[in-house]
Amino acid sequence: MFFRMKTEDYTKNCSGETADLKKALEEAEAVVIGAGSGLSTSAGFTYAGERFEKYFHDFAEKYGIRDMYSGGFYPFENMNIFWAWWSRMIWLNRYMDAPKPVYQDLLELVKDKDYFVITTNVDHCFQKAGFDKKRLFYTQGDYGLLQSADPKEQKTYDNEDLMRKMLEAQGFVIGEDNDLTVPSGVMVKMEIPSDLIPYSEEDHCFMTTNLRADDSFVEDAGWHEAAERYSAFLGNHDGMKVLFWEMGVGMNTPVIIKFPFWRYTKENPNAMYACLNYGEAYVPKEIASQSICINGDIGEVLKQIR
Repeated sequence: MFFRMKTEDYTKNCSGETADLKKALEEAEAVVIGAGSGLSTSAGFTYAGERFEKYFHDFAEKYGIRDMYSGGFYPFENMNIFWAWWSRMIWLNRYMDAPKPVYQDLLELVKDKDYFVITTNVDHCFQKAGFDKKRLFYTQGDYGLLQSADPKEQKTYDNEDLMRKMLEAQGFVIGEDNDLTVPSGVMVKMEIPSDLIPYSEEDHCFMTTNLRADDSFVEDAGWHEAAERYSAFLGNHDGMKVLFWEMGVGMNTPVIIKFPFWRYTKENPNAMYACLNYGEAYVPKEIASQSICINGDIGEVLKQIR
């Protein structure tokens, strides 16, 4: 399901002009946005550094964890501590707003176009920015959902109220804008009460995050409906002037966005492929004539296009 090619055949570090991308966007009859973690990083959702130190310094000191991503795989000794970590992780990256308006800037560029978004991001930034939820396909899950640890139960559950209770039990105060603060003199706890540990009402298994990490990931009815809408969008625009616009996608899961975009572009002589990435903007030589590569910060490039 992807465009097969040896890595040494890539034309790496292509340069491109924002004017070319702006023109391609204006001329496109449809736009398919493929977004990876680099887009949210540009918006300020960084997993290390100041954000991590502000909200996870206690976990860093006790467990030696150095960033939010690696901490998500740490084998905490019990579920009370597990959910103390994950409630912070989920709230910071799902319910708090991104520091920079990168997603809003992107929406301004495509809101009057016939667009669809496929993303491996799980932070819900597209929908919070105002993108039409019927035009979004979150392939890897959603920080805002829980699922049973037993994938036989193909259902997901909203978690906002529960995460709020977990954070308040640790000592955090949640403001009107969903920002987390700690009252002066309060020592934040690194665990939650046992009565807040979530269990499925249907199969009585403990709940976990609805994030794709292995074959236990639940693809619920909403996931399949989004997948069908995405497939239909591609089919309805087959052969048309489609801009396959990839942003912030690395090589962790290239079979979801990058490789298919290359193949769709190769198969459609009217299509254009645009890769906007910081340090990883490249394209196979077979579609170089239909491609635009811009190596730079996504947020800054979007501002230039606007």
